Amino acid sequence: MTVTEQEITDYVARVRAALADLPPDRRTELTEDLADHLTEVAAEAEGTLVERLGEPETYAAELRAAAGVGEGGGRNLDQRVATAVVRVRGRLRALDSRLGPPLGYTTASDFLRLLRPGWWVVRGYLAAMLLTVISTGGSFGVLPRFGGELLAGLIMLIGFVLASIWLGRRSAQLARWPRSAVQVGSAVLVVFALSALVQAEDRMRYGDYGYDPTSVDNPYDRIRDVFVYDSDGRLVEKARLFDENGNPIRLGYPDCLDPAEAYNNPLLRPYPYCPDRAPFGPPRGPDMPGARAVPTSTPSTSESPTPTETPTPASPSATPSNEPTPTPTS
Repeated sequence: MTVTEQEITDYVARVRAALADLPPDRRTELTEDLADHLTEVAAEAEGTLVERLGEPETYAAELRAAAGVGEGGGRNLDQRVATAVVRVRGRLRALDSRLGPPLGYTTASDFLRLLRPGWWVVRGYLAAMLLTVISTGGSFGVLPRFGGELLAGLIMLIGFVLASIWLGRRSAQLARWPRSAVQVGSAVLVVFALSALVQAEDRMRYGDYGYDPTSVDNPYDRIRDVFVYDSDGRLVEKARLFDENGNPIRLGYPDCLDPAEAYNNPLLRPYPYCPDRAPFGPPRGPDMPGARAVPTSTPSTSESPTPTETPTPASPSATPSNEPTPTPTS
């Protein structure tokens, strides 16, 4: 990639601006041969001036240090930052040279330059996924979706990848502020990728337990188990709960299940997880002796016992005797 004359002119102008606190004669002395030097540097190898020499403000600080010029009191923010960067830049160059040979290159930067096309593709994918999260209200999968539509998401992905490649090939030709905007946008995408990886890790860890909180103040986020009872107050085992759309409802943590059963498909995992912790007693059925019934609220009516009629023995009837009844005499 060749360096244009305009890039050299802009670089020199920024170096002179970073040395604005020096007297004009001293500033001219330090920068009078700078344009010719930059032309020689650009002809030696490919790459932009910023990649070869660093930011102009950093280069200006190096000129100060080499000439033994004291720092002026009216320095702007770029000058103060450049002074601090100069102290770190030497260490970074040494580290770059040390890491290069293990990778098979002179410096690690030479190896990283080969990865730039791959980063351009990844950057387009991350931009599509970020727009997916924005358009779907926070939900996302592996493939991007625009407003929940997969086809629109794939079209968006292709467009973003092509735009990222085009921008990457021409980023060196951009002015300072557009190039800085691209770098800030790339940093935002990297932070988004890291947060997405953390969320995916949490989803994998807690997904084994079927735990899916729906809100911060969800009253069901601390449920450990679910117990289902029939109308007769008997515990229903091997029960599964579904919403009105046929989606399984998963709550709690299968603490009491065997490891082989606890880590199976959470869609097929029935309730309750711990039957012995049922709130109304252990599991019971009509054929199990000693099962106690669940207290039910049934109206109680007190009826006084109806006395049974006791048969009264019949009065003894008069029995006729064999003796003749006396007849009155006149």
